[in-house]
Amino acid sequence: MTKASNGFIPFAKVGVAVPAAGSGQRMGGTRKAFLELLDEPMLVHAIRPFLAEARVVAVVVALSDKDISALPSWSESIDSRVMFVPGGNTRSQSVRAAIEALPAEIDVIAVHDGARPLVRSSVVSRCIDLAADGFGAIAGTPAVDTIKHVSEDKIVLKTPDRGLLWHAHTPQVFPAGLLRRAYSDMGAEGSDDGALVESLHSNLEIKMVDAGRLNLKVTHGSDLVLAEAILTSLSDSR
Repeated sequence: MTKASNGFIPFAKVGVAVPAAGSGQRMGGTRKAFLELLDEPMLVHAIRPFLAEARVVAVVVALSDKDISALPSWSESIDSRVMFVPGGNTRSQSVRAAIEALPAEIDVIAVHDGARPLVRSSVVSRCIDLAADGFGAIAGTPAVDTIKHVSEDKIVLKTPDRGLLWHAHTPQVFPAGLLRRAYSDMGAEGSDDGALVESLHSNLEIKMVDAGRLNLKVTHGSDLVLAEAILTSLSDSR
């Protein structure tokens, strides 16, 4: 799509890549994406804010081979824009597989972890706005604790200024061409999409978007309990 004179892409077509093929080893090998929160799969909670975005034309979820071969019945009724593909052994491999399955004509790609079920719609829209305007966007939160840079044997090396530090979450959203380039190297690996884009040494400016303190990633069993408590609280307040 042609950009406007200020670089903004009006009515940008957005594709969403959702890595959800993790083995869930820190949760005893549980299929995290299919775990239920308030009687709905965590994956559904994670992608719902994207499906509420009119600019999103496709959502590709990368699952493990085991999950792909035994998709639950609810997977067929989520939304016609959602499709499932086999992921890989690492997060980067799963993101790459999802990106490759997205339509070629999209303008913006958002990457969002399937284990982040609490992202707000306003954060999703703000990140997409920035990417449509020619920036990169990473949802996260400013660091509130003092951060220590340590050696491998846990000796403190220095204390960086926490006022300049953020915790990076997802979604991470970028112009489609740049993110495709970042993942075109089959050996490229990392837990952060922004870091791979940074490695291109492009002129892209990447901005942080404050996602608040509730956008947690469900990694341990206690995170699942906390996520359900937060969802219950949010439901009760409506």
